[in-house]
This record gives sequence, structure tokens and C-alpha cells, in this order.
Amino acid sequence: MEHERGDRKYDRNSVRPSSRRSHERQQDIPSGISIKKEPLSPERTKWDSGNEAQEYERKNDKKKAAKEKEKPNFALSGKLAEETNTFRGVVIRYSEPPEARIPKKRWRFYVFKDNENMPTLYMHRQSAYLIGRDRKVCDLAVDHPSCSKQHAALQYRLVPYEKADGRRARAVRPYIIDLGSSNETFVNNKPIEPQRYVELREKDVLKFGFSSREYVLLHDESKDDILDDDYQEH
Repeated sequence: MEHERGDRKYDRNSVRPSSRRSHERQQDIPSGISIKKEPLSPERTKWDSGNEAQEYERKNDKKKAAKEKEKPNFALSGKLAEETNTFRGVVIRYSEPPEARIPKKRWRFYVFKDNENMPTLYMHRQSAYLIGRDRKVCDLAVDHPSCSKQHAALQYRLVPYEKADGRRARAVRPYIIDLGSSNETFVNNKPIEPQRYVELREKDVLKFGFSSREYVLLHDESKDDILDDDYQEH
């Protein structure tokens, strides 16, 4: 059966176009432009009927239409996500939450080892501090062999709370999170659950693994009662 396409005729039962049709196409091509001809697949060269050629073209048309309808995917690939969480060639096991904030209070760790005072660590200049043995990426290095390379993280978070008069407010509070360490993180000598934020209070004592070092959390205006670090957005 012959069908019309524009002002030309073609035979759908024919596998290859007629010599006249090929000649007409060549005349339509501007001079200086060559057309690459794809070789026929082995399966198609074996065909001896027009119905098989028809079926082949129909399937190819469906595949092309499906590709054209496919929309681009701009989501992060697994590889890109891994590179995003890499620092100095090390994959970081922790990412800060959206509520991360730098505190206004000047928090610090007073460090003791076997009742001996160690240098004070100032912990208020960043919204988070990675704690562990890997000095390449950790902000606070703990060198005891029982500690993990990325053991825990100190995170400051903007969280809601209720004042004494019942009003709602928000404050930047310190939290500790254990990153699935081998030998746990301790707050006031009690192990905390891994992968969960635990709010810290003034004078809390932290220990990591089996290290004898104690980290006492205080700030420059420490009093008997902790003051809320109220957060004012501008």
C-alpha cells in the first residue's frame, strides 16, 4: 500500500527506498554536507518480509518518543553527594542541621586529666565542632586509641522553648551527638544514645571512649543558673 508524505510517495511494505526516492533525497541535501549512513543490523539484514521491517520501525519510534519525553534529573548523584561531604580527602560522617547557629555566648571546655588542668578550649566561634582522632578533619582532637576517628560532634542549634511567664521564644543551645563511635560518648558519666542530639547544660562533663580526660562545659558568664541564649533575628 502506498501512502503520501508531503508531495512524495513511499511504500511501507518496502524495506529500502526506491532508487528514485534516494535520488530525490540526495538532491535535497545542500552541497558540502555529507550524511553518515548507519549500517543495517545483522537481524534486519536477515528479514525477508515487509511486516518485519514495519515492526522494527514501530518499536524504534516508540523508543525515540520515550527518550524525548524523559526529563532531565538534576538531583545529586551518589558520587556528587560523597564529594560534597569530603574534606581533605576524608568523607565527613556528619552534616549540620538547618537550625545550626553560631552562639552569642562564649562557650568553652575546661579540660582536666587526672585532676590536672589542661589548656582551655574555646568553642563559640563555629556552629559545630567535629570531635575525634582524625586530625585532618576534626576540630577537637582526642588522641586516645579508644576514641573513633570521627567520634562525636558539638552542635549549636536554634530551638524553641517556653519562658517562665509562658511565652514562647527561641534560643541557641549546645548539643552533643555521638556519631556511632565504638566506645561511646558520656555526659556526666552516662553513655548517650548514638545518632541522637542530647542537649547540654552548663557544668556538664563530657568524656569520649575510655579517655580519662574530662571536658567541663562553661561560658564566660557562668553562674549557678544557666542563662538562656535568646536569639533575635534581624
